[in-house]
Order: sequence, then C-alpha cells, then structure tokens
Amino acid sequence: MGKNSVNRKVYGWLDERFKLDDLINFMKKKEVPLYRGTIWYYFGGITLLLFIIQVVTGMLLLLYYKGSSELAFESVRFISAKVKFGWLIRSIHSWSANLMVLSAFIHMFSVFFTKAYKKPRELTWYSGFLLLVLAMGFGFTGYLLPWNELSLFATKVGTDIPKTIPLVGGFIMNLLRGGEEVSGSTLSRFFGFHVALLPGIFTVILALHLVLIQRQGMAAPENWDELPESRKKKIPFFPNFLLRDLLIWLIIINVLSVLAVFFPWDLGTKADELAPAPAGIKPEWYFLFMFQTLKIIPAKLFVIDGEVFGVMLFSIAGLLWFLVPLMDRKTKSGEKSYWLIYSGIFVIIYIIVFTIVGFIAK
Repeated sequence: MGKNSVNRKVYGWLDERFKLDDLINFMKKKEVPLYRGTIWYYFGGITLLLFIIQVVTGMLLLLYYKGSSELAFESVRFISAKVKFGWLIRSIHSWSANLMVLSAFIHMFSVFFTKAYKKPRELTWYSGFLLLVLAMGFGFTGYLLPWNELSLFATKVGTDIPKTIPLVGGFIMNLLRGGEEVSGSTLSRFFGFHVALLPGIFTVILALHLVLIQRQGMAAPENWDELPESRKKKIPFFPNFLLRDLLIWLIIINVLSVLAVFFPWDLGTKADELAPAPAGIKPEWYFLFMFQTLKIIPAKLFVIDGEVFGVMLFSIAGLLWFLVPLMDRKTKSGEKSYWLIYSGIFVIIYIIVFTIVGFIAK
C-alpha cells in the first residue's frame, strides 16, 4: 500500500467525522484586504501566539511552583537555579506576558483607528476590550507570585487603590487580598486567579472573539466600497495570509528568545511583610500611566479625595473606550466626525508620556 493511499484513507476517515472539506473550502474562499494598513492585522495573531506561549510555559512552571508564602520564593529560586532550563522558561514566561500586553494594546488601537469596530463588528470590539483587561489582570496577579520584595509592596499599592471607591471599595480590596493586608492569603488567592479563574474566562472570551473574526472576516478600510474593482486587492487567507502570519510568528519567537537569554528576569529578594517599603516602588509598565496620574492629582479636589477622583476618571474613560462603537456616529449633515480619532491620538500620547514620566520619576 502506497503512502498516498494511506494518507487518503486517513484524510477520508477524519473528513467523514469532522467535515474537513467544508473547513478547507471555507478557508479557501476567505480573503484578506491588501492595502497599506494590512500590517496591523498581524498583531491579533501575535497576541494569540504570545498567549499560547504563556499557557505552555505556565504549565511547565506549575510542575515546580508552590503557591504559599513559605515556599513560593524558594520554589522560583529552585526553578531558576536547579531545574534544567528553568531560568529560561521563567524568563520566556515573563517576557511573553509583557509583550502580550503590548501587542494587545497595539492591536486594539489599530482596530480603533481603522474603525474595524463598526457594524457588524461591535461584539468583536467588546470581546477584544475584555481580553485586554484580562491580559492586564494576568500581569497584575502574576506579578506577586515570585513573592519577592518588589512584588509584595507593588501589590500593596495596587490593591490599595480600589479601597477609595465609595461603598464597595473595602469589599473589593478584601476580595483581592483575602483580608485586610497583603499576606500569604493574598498570594494563594492571586495564584488561584492567575492559573484557574482568569485563564478559564479568557479562553471562553477568546474562543468567541476568534469565531466572530472567522465569521465576519477581516475589516476593510472605510472607503473600500467606493474604490473601483481594479483597485480592490485581496489575498487568500489560506495559504497566503496564513503563511505570512507564521513567518511573523517565527520572528516574534526569535525576538522573545533573545530577550529571555540576554535579559533574564531577575528574582530579587524574598518578601518580608514586616519590613518597610523600599523606595521607588512602581507597578508594571502598563499600569504606570495610571499610577503616575494618581500621584500628581492633589489630595483634595474641592470635597472629593484625589484618589477617588482619579479612580472615577479612569473608570469613566474605560467605559467610554468600551462603548466606542456606539459613539462613532456621523454628524447631522452626514459628514464624518473626526473628534473620536483626535481623542484616540490624545489617549496614545497621554499613555506614552505618563509611562515615560513614571519610569523616570523617583
């Protein structure tokens, strides 16, 4: 029996059960608009790749990690010093987490500026927003897991912020910390959030997000329908766009490997709950713009506490960003409104400037 005959039998067996022909035909018919903004389409795939790397490296780290205040730091040190390539896996996990958040930010802003959130893609935008929030939640909960000095006091600062919310602030803080103070209970709780709760929610929303993208296809530019057919260039999703996607994945894997090898993630010193907070405690870079904003807001603004005002401001800003598809409307005269684009440019400049200031500030 020849190899081709075996392949046909295997394919036929799988096709009979999973309707592979229908899937292949669907992929062949799917096309991707080819224009100067096509490059932004790849950041969704990059974010997906980095999430997969997070899952794989996270499962490997789980083989040795101990989620308690007595053993967490020692288990991470054991991974880094004794387990073969443990330091590399940990470094890849940490770097890919940061790159995933960065890629998710770029992907969401590219969707915003290309207006790919418009009808019928509103649900794709909403699910993408939730995925970005969850990705930042991964970073926040995972930051404490090494149980080092920096992560302990950064978590104290981070979990103090919800306390300022009227009525429910105390409840949210206790829910996050598992008590009044950041302690071993907080570590156990964050460990559960990081490896069980958040991945479960993230996987469900990610599946919905991918289904929506496959059903609706890639969004074309706003003026696409006005272009003559001769200028509407498209490429097949399979295999052309998919092969380009895989090539970019290989580049990202190489970049990630270089960062992990030449800039390994530092472990620091073990956390001491009774020690005073060291100077210059800061959150991860993707929270810095919020952290720096709260620092410069006065303690009192009329009758409102400065922190309460800052938290309310960011909450309203997040809600408005979530509701962008509902706010993008033409003017009464039928002309396009550009205030939303200018707002997006302002948000990017604001985040970049305050993140840089946060890095520089002591």
